[in-house]
Amino acid sequence: MSNTTEASGPLTQEQVDALRSGCHSLIEGIDTSYGYVPTLGAGIAFCALFGLSLLGHFVQFIRKRQWTSFAFAVGALTEVIGWAGRTWSSECPYNNNAFLMQITTLIIAPTFITAGLYVILGALINRLGRESSVLGPRMYAIVFLTCDIIALIIQAVGGAMASTESDKINGDTKPGTNIMVAGIVFQMAAMVVFTVLVIDFLRRVFVKKSYLQTRKKGLSDGNTLPKAYTWLLAAVFVSLTMIFIRSIYRTVELLQGWSGYLITHEGYFIGLDGAIMVVAIAVFNFFDPVYLLWGQDDKLASSFEQNELRGMGDVSMEGWDDATIVTD
Repeated sequence: MSNTTEASGPLTQEQVDALRSGCHSLIEGIDTSYGYVPTLGAGIAFCALFGLSLLGHFVQFIRKRQWTSFAFAVGALTEVIGWAGRTWSSECPYNNNAFLMQITTLIIAPTFITAGLYVILGALINRLGRESSVLGPRMYAIVFLTCDIIALIIQAVGGAMASTESDKINGDTKPGTNIMVAGIVFQMAAMVVFTVLVIDFLRRVFVKKSYLQTRKKGLSDGNTLPKAYTWLLAAVFVSLTMIFIRSIYRTVELLQGWSGYLITHEGYFIGLDGAIMVVAIAVFNFFDPVYLLWGQDDKLASSFEQNELRGMGDVSMEGWDDATIVTD
């Protein structure tokens, strides 16, 4: 925030605190924490879009009690809260509570979506056979959720430091920003590893047809994958790609600093965060894992043993394959 005006000179700390705690319209010569005033229409639109996605996933969770629906619902809720904060900021651009409300929630929202992806992949491995993956189904959640949690803690520490400094006149936000960047880069590195494992999974399933080597040959007529699984894997790939693009944007944005070009131009945020995350979450409203994965179990039950249908992501959490590594 610029702490001077042409008319009155430098602001005192008391004046800065008053601006940050109240609701004041834009004052010429005094920048907001964003570097602009968030657009009211964008805030309302994204609240509505994420709200609709939240409703769909929540209804599915109530109906079927699957963890994917819960994870996606929480992710959508977090986005709604974040965009509500930006809507608040459009009316009160200097309010620090509104700024913190949006920055904290929108940073962590993708974590809930990736958690859902880990559950989906684990459940698919249980159905297609252990030979379809390098890691066992349970290990995806253990390894990558741990990485996500560590990354979020790092980002939270950095964000708190940067926020504290931004409240001060001439405060230095760079150390906190660098810590936030480190957290995002760590999360991206984990995502790269997960992406490589997903690609290897797709290779084993579609190229090597690893599921034909297991008892799951009766998976479908003609020993081919159910189309529902193919559609679900396509949705996973789309969602993962969107989140990865968003992470690259966020990393570059923070590397430029709080006064950098990307962070001070709202259009990039709308396109590379808001719209990207709508696709990442809403794709599972249209290609719902509850129907495409667990909904197929009744159709395929005659060729599966029931204990193998209770894989990762099922409410009972039974029947997980504890083997950790399978080499190709």
